[in-house]
Amino acid sequence: MGGFDTDPRREKKRRNQAPALESEESEAMSSDRALEAQTMRKVTWRLLPFLMLCYLMAFIDRTNVGMASLQMNADVGLSSKVFGFGASLFFIAYFLMEVPSNLMLQKVGARFWIARIMITWGLVSITMSLVWNAPSFYVMRFLLGAAEAGFFPGIILYLTYWLPPRYRGRFLALFAIAIPVSSFIGSPLSGVLLAMNGLGGLRGWQWLFILEGVPTVLLGIACLKVLTDRPAQATWLSTQERDWLQRELAATAQQKPMVSGSAWRLAVTPAFWAMVIACSGASAAGSVLSIWQPQLLKSFGLTDLQTGLINSIPYGVASIAMVFWGRHSDRTNERRWHTALPLILIAVGAVGTFVLSGLAPTVLLLTFVLVGAYCFKGPFWSMASTWLSGSTAAAGIAAINATSNLIGGGLMINVYGFIHDATGSYVLALLPLAILTLASATAVVIVGRGVKAGRAAEVIRA
Repeated sequence: MGGFDTDPRREKKRRNQAPALESEESEAMSSDRALEAQTMRKVTWRLLPFLMLCYLMAFIDRTNVGMASLQMNADVGLSSKVFGFGASLFFIAYFLMEVPSNLMLQKVGARFWIARIMITWGLVSITMSLVWNAPSFYVMRFLLGAAEAGFFPGIILYLTYWLPPRYRGRFLALFAIAIPVSSFIGSPLSGVLLAMNGLGGLRGWQWLFILEGVPTVLLGIACLKVLTDRPAQATWLSTQERDWLQRELAATAQQKPMVSGSAWRLAVTPAFWAMVIACSGASAAGSVLSIWQPQLLKSFGLTDLQTGLINSIPYGVASIAMVFWGRHSDRTNERRWHTALPLILIAVGAVGTFVLSGLAPTVLLLTFVLVGAYCFKGPFWSMASTWLSGSTAAAGIAAINATSNLIGGGLMINVYGFIHDATGSYVLALLPLAILTLASATAVVIVGRGVKAGRAAEVIRA
């Protein structure tokens, strides 16, 4: 019968060997899974809690100006328009310095550069207590943006050195939970610090800037001890764990990106601009509410402390929601709709505040906005980091974040201030946010159409 082996003894031997081979393969697979779980558990516990704490302080120092404004604006003589413009200067400086900062991180290493960023912005945040008029407020907000530029995209880039793509959605969601948690903790804390008014001859808002800036400087110094630049240098992993992680990351590097080529030609790539527009809606929601939400809530007749406590509620809900959303995105390996749906929720919340009135409905609708803004982050940055090639990742992540912050933060904070000055309505000023987030959701759906199972179907050459 040609090539068929009909010897019954050999056939019996093969049948006897088959279970043993299957058992060996099963044991090998089980061993690999155990090694993977052990390695990623070590990476998670080494990096995640510390980076979350650093990012927590980043957003407390960036957004505490919203709570400080409850006293500072009257003391310094800032109108809504002037305050909005000054607050937005953070994002102008952030835009200008973001890409150079991320390229420096890639060149000198995350350990040193992230430490430099944190120490610098912590010192600037402390110096915010010396603001005495509008020009000094403008200068300090600009310097704060320049000092902090590169921190968030630097962390995103840094995590691509440590995380295989299938882990990024949940990890980035857990990391980014520091954003809403910063306001959940920071708002009541700031309310308490404002109550220190007069202590030591300083106003409450001055104590706020000083006491929330000092921990950042200390964490910046700690970066030099805690962070490791690359897995190959991680003495806290075993040789076997380092080898497994480096193999996984090398395999990821072989996948075709959606955007590749020269980093400096990103501006002519349609996919890049689609990602910028997508990110702008969530950036605007988070930035606008972090600056203006305390004043909106206080307009219901609340005290500073009550404002701080109620202001924390939407952020607490968003903190929980974004973790579940990021894990669900990883479990289903779906990014496009996990990114688009939160943007639609932002639009619903923004429009709803115009339709409904009263403190309780307003807090509920603002919760929709912030849940959308922060649930967006894990799936989006996981998607974006996969679409960018290794050569463009440093500049690409920074450029997306910087440009979207310029539009969502720099522009929309000013738009809100202008509309409020013109109409006297905090709620009406939210309508442009709804328009922007609908455009963002549309961009996500369009740019994600060519993606299947987390990979681009077509390479767009920059």
